[in-house]
Amino acid sequence: MKDTYKTIEQDSEETLFKDKNSKFYGYAFAIETEEELKEKIEVLKKKHHTARHFCYAYQLGKEYENYRANDDGEPNNSAGMPIYGQLQSFDVTNIAVVVVRLFGGVKLGVSGLINAYKTSAQITLETATIVEKTIDESFIVKFEYKNLNKVMRIIKEKELDIVSQTMELSCEIIVSCRKKHFNDVLLQFKELHEIEVKKFELNFIQNI
Repeated sequence: MKDTYKTIEQDSEETLFKDKNSKFYGYAFAIETEEELKEKIEVLKKKHHTARHFCYAYQLGKEYENYRANDDGEPNNSAGMPIYGQLQSFDVTNIAVVVVRLFGGVKLGVSGLINAYKTSAQITLETATIVEKTIDESFIVKFEYKNLNKVMRIIKEKELDIVSQTMELSCEIIVSCRKKHFNDVLLQFKELHEIEVKKFELNFIQNI
């Protein structure tokens, strides 16, 4: 089971690729929503106010489930898809690459554009700091205080991360672990008597 993903934690430095007097400025942004990308592009439009093409591609989701490519006025599939191809090649997610083109007076043709946008995206990703992260699952454990030692023993043995905890007569602990260990850890908790376990994600609790 794949439970890791590659991403960047901070935006990259600006890169520049030139071809027949056209300039291609490349940027890699760490994002989690398309709205964040729109804000980044608005900033770029103010910086490159004479540019006509702000082409981009992004990939979102820890399991790489959402993507988009945009040619922004360039011929179909000559800009966005070559950029997206580099996102796939570098195997990264929660990232957008924007390539800003300043036309230099000489047409490049479709094949020339494909190569230019691909190369710009490649150079940009090569300058970015790519990190690998784990995909974690969280669950909530509810129990009476008298069962604290049993719960904490599993947390310690499995080296689980405690996200939050409430210790009163009725206790509640939210813990997380790597996705590939989730079912095993869950089973151990469910084998304990007087322990209630529920999956926890995105502001809601799901019975399992």
